[in-house]
Amino acid sequence: MRQSVEIQFPSGAGSYAVTHWSGPGETDQAPTVIAAHGITANSLAFAPLAEALPEVDLIAPDLRGRGRSREVGGPYSIAAHADDLVRTLDEFGVERATMLGHSMGGWVAATAAVRHPDRFTGVVLVDGGLGFPLPEGTDLDQLLDGLLGPAMAKLRTVYASREEFLAPWRTHPSFQDGGYTPEVEAYQLRDIIGTEPEIRSACILEAVRGDAADQLRNPEVVGAIRRLPRPATFLYAERGLLNEPVGLYSPEVVAAAELPGAGVGVRFVPGTNHYSILLGDRGITAVAEAVRALL
Repeated sequence: MRQSVEIQFPSGAGSYAVTHWSGPGETDQAPTVIAAHGITANSLAFAPLAEALPEVDLIAPDLRGRGRSREVGGPYSIAAHADDLVRTLDEFGVERATMLGHSMGGWVAATAAVRHPDRFTGVVLVDGGLGFPLPEGTDLDQLLDGLLGPAMAKLRTVYASREEFLAPWRTHPSFQDGGYTPEVEAYQLRDIIGTEPEIRSACILEAVRGDAADQLRNPEVVGAIRRLPRPATFLYAERGLLNEPVGLYSPEVVAAAELPGAGVGVRFVPGTNHYSILLGDRGITAVAEAVRALL
C-alpha cells in the first residue's frame, strides 16, 4: 500500500492539514496533482485514487472547516478554498500542478484555475463543478438535508461511540455490494473528533452552509467551468448521492450545458454513484485515466 504523510502549516486561527502521497523517486520530477474534496469530506477521500496513480505526487488538503483543518476559521467561500490550494502549492514548492476536484471540490478546482491560471496545467472535475440554477426562494438548509442526507445529519449529532458514528455509513446506499472498504472507513474515521461518549464530525456546519451558498448562488463560482484557461475534463456518475437511479447530473442536463463548446471534455461513468465515482474501482479507473490524459 502506498504510504502518505500528513503535513500542517499555520493558517488563520489554526493549522492547515495536508495529506501527501509522494511520487516515485525524486518528487520534484514526478507530476503533481492537487485535489479538493467534497463539502463534508476530507483528504482521505483521495487515498484509493493515490493507489491508482503511483507515478503522481498527490497533494490533498483537508479544506478549512473540515477534518484537521477545522480550526483555520473563515472566511468560508469557494474562492477562499481556491486560494488555500495555491498557498499549499507554495508550501510544497510546486510551481504548477494538475487540479482535481470532487463534488464541491469541482467548484473549488474550477475557481482556482480561473483565479490562478499560471499555477495549473489542467483540471479534472468529478461529479461537481457544473452549476445549475436554484428555484427562487429555495431554502438552503432544506436543500442540503434533502441532497446530502446522512452527511448533513452527522453535523448535528453527538455520538456515543465510534461504532455509532460509523453505522450510517456502513449501511449507506452508496456503499453497498462491497463498496464499504477499509479505505472508506479510514476516510470516515478521519472525520471524528472528541472522545467517547461524546464524539462528533469535524466538519463545521457554518463552513458547510457558507460554502454551499457560495457554490450555488455566486455567479463567478457557478460560471467558472465556462472560463477555464486550461484543458479540462468533466466526469459524471450514473447514480446519485444516495444511489438514486438518476445522478446529480442527468445526461440531459449535461448535454444541455454544452461543455465541449466551452473547451471541457465530458465523460459519463456508468455503474457509479456520487461516492463510488471516487471511491469504487470503476470510478477510480475512470478518474485516473482522466488525470493521466491531462498529464
